[in-house]
Order: sequence, then C-alpha cells, then structure tokens
Amino acid sequence: MIGGPAAGLDGRLRCAWALSAPDYLIYHDEEWGRAIRDDQGLFERLTLEAFQSGLSWLTILRKRDNFRAAFAGFDIRRVAEFGSADRARLLADPGIVRNRAKIDAAITNARVARDLDGGLAALVWRFAPLFQPAPVALSDVPAQTVESRALAAELKSAGFVFVGPVTTYALMQAAGLVNDHLAGCGVRTACGEERAMT
Repeated sequence: MIGGPAAGLDGRLRCAWALSAPDYLIYHDEEWGRAIRDDQGLFERLTLEAFQSGLSWLTILRKRDNFRAAFAGFDIRRVAEFGSADRARLLADPGIVRNRAKIDAAITNARVARDLDGGLAALVWRFAPLFQPAPVALSDVPAQTVESRALAAELKSAGFVFVGPVTTYALMQAAGLVNDHLAGCGVRTACGEERAMT
C-alpha cells in the first residue's frame, strides 16, 4: 500500500517516514505519540514545533540537545525570566535555529505558560479527541483538525504566539493527544495503551 507502514531492517512494520533516517527511527519508536502530561515536557514540544515551522523536523531533532542547553532545559520559569542578554546569546548560538521571531515567541510563551491557572498540560489535554480512527496510510493523517484549531484559538486567547492549527496538531501528535501511528505500525498499540493509562 502506498503511504502505508513499511518494514525496517529488523522486519518490524513502522510508519514509513521513520525509516528515512536513524534519528527518525529512534524518535518514532521511543517518543512520537507517547503521552506527555507535564508542563515542561509540553512546553518543550510546543517550542520545538514552533521552531520547526518552515523547516525539516529532522533539523530540529538533530539540534534538540542544543535547544535544551540554550533554553535552560525548557524550564518554564527560567525561560520566562530571559531578557535582552539571553536573546542576544540565543541569536548568536549556532547550535539552534537563530530566528528572532521564534526566539521571542519561546520567551513570550514561557511567560504565558508560567502564569496559566492550572498549567499548560491541563489546558492542552482538554483538546484531546475522545475517539480517532487509526490512519491506514500517510494520506489519512491530517495537517490540522477541529481540535487543533480549537487548541490554537485557546492558546492564542491566553497570549501564546506561533501556535497556529498546524503547529498545534504537530504538538498533539508529538505529545500523544492523538495517535497517528498508522494501523499496522508496530508502535501504535503501545502508544494507545500508554495514552489510555495517563
């Protein structure tokens, strides 16, 4: 089937995109679609998804350790305190994507997340769909959904920036609010069970 799961070197079926690079394989098998319920973990994913906008996810994935170092481990309170010296440091850091608007967005979003009543995780997880059919092929996976549009609107109304419905859907995929592993992918069941337990 075109766009369906494909067998890796180990014979295990996976979403075909995971087989295009070793970094993707690890990310697919160990992280993508796994439920993230803590504020810091969701802030990291939200920030990285915003930085990814217009770029390859592989670029961000390969720079993730640098992003973690540059953004204080994505500690919301610490990033919220970043000032002009931190902006200058980040803009000069070749280990991350040096985009002023995205750097400013990360700092703004940390400040908003810090001040949220109930926290970022509680806000985001309100938009997890109750039911989602398993995609059979990559062409069945949407770029955005009703839920991601509603989440984007809620985040924007709270003061978050760089949070359009495509970015929020990528966040929902990465953080396990939805399980977009294809039907037949060997990781899909584990992600579904993990989501049900959290």
